[in-house]
Amino acid sequence: MKLLVTNDDGIGSLFLHELIRALQAAGHELFVVAPVTEQSWTGASKTRHRPVKSGAVDRGFGCPTWMVDGTPSDCVNIALAHLLPAVPGTPVVAGVVSGINMGFNCSLGFILASGTVAGAWEGALHGLPAMAVSQDVSADVYEHLKERGGAPDGDLLATLKVSAAHAARLAPRLFAATPLNSFTVHNLNFPHPCFADTAVHRTVPAQVHVPGLFSPAADDGSHRLLWGNINDVSPAAPLTDIKCLEQGLISHTVLDYRKLGHGEKA
Repeated sequence: MKLLVTNDDGIGSLFLHELIRALQAAGHELFVVAPVTEQSWTGASKTRHRPVKSGAVDRGFGCPTWMVDGTPSDCVNIALAHLLPAVPGTPVVAGVVSGINMGFNCSLGFILASGTVAGAWEGALHGLPAMAVSQDVSADVYEHLKERGGAPDGDLLATLKVSAAHAARLAPRLFAATPLNSFTVHNLNFPHPCFADTAVHRTVPAQVHVPGLFSPAADDGSHRLLWGNINDVSPAAPLTDIKCLEQGLISHTVLDYRKLGHGEKA
């Protein structure tokens, strides 16, 4: 398959690099368009109030690669309209893969804010099958990675390689089963640790409250983003993405945006 790959942690993320290697090892032809800098929690935002720059770069991936000084949504939108080779009347790529994100993208509290999911969603907005890929890590590991510039090692690196291989295996299967114009994102979250025989389970987004994400006001009136407490108020069934990860399983949530607003009559 020809695939467009993006992420929200930026072009320098080793989590992205492992995904690229795994997809290439599985025989996929890639175009990589990623943000210059980290764009976590930017959601599906577009850069409106300034021009956005793009430029071809060589990061040693062995495939066409560009950097964009904007959001993941900017990256995919600009890539599909201006960077990838044009084939009139035919999609250039079979789908969009976004990730691997450093940390999970589970629950209603985080999926809608996720730049990783948004990069995939931008592909779905163009009628393409799309997949978001995230690697669960503990809060301590996350802080350690940030201090080391995002360089995983030891068992995390082993897990990351396995998770990337799972993603490369699942992408063609999920994309082949997703018709064009489905407005659907396959949201995959991998546990830590993850093994070659770790099972994939269908899940739904957990229902959570995420209070207290900002610090009290400083003397200048400013509030800084913190990691708040997650209050899971999900019913016991069906299996949620968060509970799936807690069981050491791979979570696969199908985000069909066509179903928004549909349900029982009031």
